[in-house]
Amino acid sequence: MKNIITLLVIFILIGCKEQEKKEAIQYFKKYDETAEIDQQQSHENSRMKFKLLQSKFLNMNEVFEPFQKDLEQFSEEEYNRLKPLIIERSIPVIQQSIKEGNLSYEKLTLFYLYRIRKFESDSTKYLNAIISLNPNVIQEAKERDKAAKEKEVDISSVFGMPILLKDNINTTNMVTTAGALALKDNQTNDAFITKQLKTNKALILGKVNLSEWAYYFCSGCPLGYSAIGGQTLNPYGRKVFETGGSSAGSGVATAANYAVATIGTETAGSITSPSSQNSVVGLKPTIGLLSRSGIVPISSTLDTPGPMTKSVIDNYILLKALLGKDTSDEKSFELTEDEKQFKTQNLEGKKLGVFTALLNDSIYKKTIDEIKSAGATIVEISPEQTSLQGFLTLLNIDMKHDLPKYLNDKKVSEKTVKDLVVFNEQDSILRAPYGQQLFEGIVKDTTSADAFVKVKSNLKEAGLSYFKVFETEKLDAILSINNFHSAYSAVAEYPNLTIPMGYKETGEPISLTFIGLPKTEFKLLSLGMAFEKLTKERKLPKDYE
Repeated sequence: MKNIITLLVIFILIGCKEQEKKEAIQYFKKYDETAEIDQQQSHENSRMKFKLLQSKFLNMNEVFEPFQKDLEQFSEEEYNRLKPLIIERSIPVIQQSIKEGNLSYEKLTLFYLYRIRKFESDSTKYLNAIISLNPNVIQEAKERDKAAKEKEVDISSVFGMPILLKDNINTTNMVTTAGALALKDNQTNDAFITKQLKTNKALILGKVNLSEWAYYFCSGCPLGYSAIGGQTLNPYGRKVFETGGSSAGSGVATAANYAVATIGTETAGSITSPSSQNSVVGLKPTIGLLSRSGIVPISSTLDTPGPMTKSVIDNYILLKALLGKDTSDEKSFELTEDEKQFKTQNLEGKKLGVFTALLNDSIYKKTIDEIKSAGATIVEISPEQTSLQGFLTLLNIDMKHDLPKYLNDKKVSEKTVKDLVVFNEQDSILRAPYGQQLFEGIVKDTTSADAFVKVKSNLKEAGLSYFKVFETEKLDAILSINNFHSAYSAVAEYPNLTIPMGYKETGEPISLTFIGLPKTEFKLLSLGMAFEKLTKERKLPKDYE
């Protein structure tokens, strides 16, 4: 009997120690956000009147579980030692530090994991930027270190660079949710661009939050909200400034230095908007330059992925790694070698269009004056406003057909937009707290095939007409603010490059957007490089230094 009691005591003690150990590693803890939500209701922006902040679905302790042992060996002292080598550093600078032996791909990966946990587990600083992490990423980083010892690495490459993907881009070992509970178990093969990153030996660090269904789901709802990930927050003003959407997590994670870079997607403004709001460099390429295969779609007509980075040079490096002709994407094309020329050039002699109506903005006006002083020829333009009637019809009919094609071979129960509407109605508080007005609109839209062809044709013509000043004035680019002209660029299928140009008196970021003709991404990046060197406006968010 005495032995039995002794054994019971031992088991109890062991159980207590195991429980203490479990409790000790619970970095992420839910808290009562009622007061915060109440305070948000007085926000002057109706889209900032949040109904919730924290995800009701994610358990970030489980997301970080594969890295517990490795992170136990990574101290705060080590984190602080590595900060100067990593924070706000470009890919070539980071690669050079690794080449010189001051850093490794494993340490770089651990640094980002530690940093994400550090901020995301803090109830006063979390940004809800992360949905999932690649459980194998540390081992993959070790393999990159081993390979780097055997063969010299190009410092202008993505080799070993931890990259975060928007969670509508397929990955083999992380589910692809588009932020929706209906896709919480959506296991997929890699998207074409994911394969390209892996071919170029980048590290897929994880997946980031987004506006659910790429913000073609609810009407007037908060940017950066998804049922899976909760409410993404802007590091330049948590609960004060919008994140931009739909690539909210991509913009926020880049701004906060949660990875070397991220990938976003855009239909109309979903890269330029969050890039602008989070003071990062975002490229929305010509539609078809980057493959859309394996990405949860809105519109096969307008969708495109694109790189989001802290600098123009990183954007160029990441774009190169994503390039490739995809035979399963009917719009996919390859650039000629001439079209891929990237030169660090001066602004002198360049002819740039400037919107007369935007010169009332003091930051835009100051920026244009600087560009003019650098030798560029500035041409004021006031394009005739052309109608974009039918834009929602285009998105409705494309998504009605494109989303079922994506879902067809997936192990999910819901296969159509109508199925998803019914699924969300079963628990609207959890699945669609802001409604699903746009999804309901898709179901109701009965536009015929012939009418749809005409809508697409009219919109393309409207976009081209709006930008005809390119030819009449022989412009190298047109300069806009943020995503102000994203809809016109979308229907014209023109590339946009957004670069930080300053901060408003409130501290909210504002960006200059270069609009170019199709297939001029590398020309835009060259112009962007010259502009970035001239102004150097990007600043790290104050509380995330």
